Amino acid sequence: MDTPWKHTTVLLNEAVDALFTNPDAAPADQDASVQTYVDGTFGRGGHARLILSRLASQGRLIAFDKDPDALAEALLIGDPRFSIRHQGFTHLAELPAASVAGVLLDLGISSPQIDNPIRGFSFRLDGPLDMRMDSTRGISVAKWLETAELDKIAEVIRDYGEERFAGAIAKAIVARRQERGPISSTTELAKLVADTVKTREPGQNPATRTFQAFRIFINAELEELQQALAGSLNILKAGGRLVVISFHSLEDRIVKQFIAQNSRDEYDRRAPFAAPRVMKLRALHRIKPGAAEVAANPRSRSAIMRVAQRTAA
Repeated sequence: MDTPWKHTTVLLNEAVDALFTNPDAAPADQDASVQTYVDGTFGRGGHARLILSRLASQGRLIAFDKDPDALAEALLIGDPRFSIRHQGFTHLAELPAASVAGVLLDLGISSPQIDNPIRGFSFRLDGPLDMRMDSTRGISVAKWLETAELDKIAEVIRDYGEERFAGAIAKAIVARRQERGPISSTTELAKLVADTVKTREPGQNPATRTFQAFRIFINAELEELQQALAGSLNILKAGGRLVVISFHSLEDRIVKQFIAQNSRDEYDRRAPFAAPRVMKLRALHRIKPGAAEVAANPRSRSAIMRVAQRTAA
């Protein structure tokens, strides 16, 4: 697909290496190249293409993505080992149990989504206030803000944007709606937030946290992440790898806690002499982009990759 919006895949080699490097695999699974893998967020296919380059002819890659533009890009891959589903990664739980050798989840938002003003993700570019990952379903941020209650708007900005001026921003949005009608464009929202938030961290646009909050909320990103992580436990075979790249603290906290909770034996206090429920994951690595990658792609600077391995439990 020939568009002016390019995407640079973050932690490309590190993520794929983590999927394939598994010295603890069972003897029947030692050849990682013949296994089935899941790319939970195809995006523009950077990780997927590298995975395919390492697969044997019997290997398989199943990708998921809600974005119609990502789906169009994926359909250009004429490889019989590859398939794409126009679904969010919550649906990976529908795959057969213990059938997958690795699950990769590259969270957040891609550069083409940010840089295309029609998608409405950027506070720097004028466009419709949309922010849906799947523009064919659901309601846009603008539509939601037409009727959302003050308290709900403030709650979303506070909880998903960690914005300390959430109440003031919500009041400004409702006042604007009452006086001149609802906000319909990205630049309108960005200016309203900038006029409301008088102080901000150096180098950060005042609207950054509010835009993040509305995007996460309208796409139910955190709820879908929790569902996908739970589903990954069911579809990963023993020794299979879970690799997750997150880009902000809310995502990373969920991933970190999920791995931690499933990386220890659990005892039933009501039955102290019963055998514990053994751990399902083993935490392996926490990796951040190196200085060279951050210099070449500044958008990678907040990325954190966590790697865990499914146990035999």
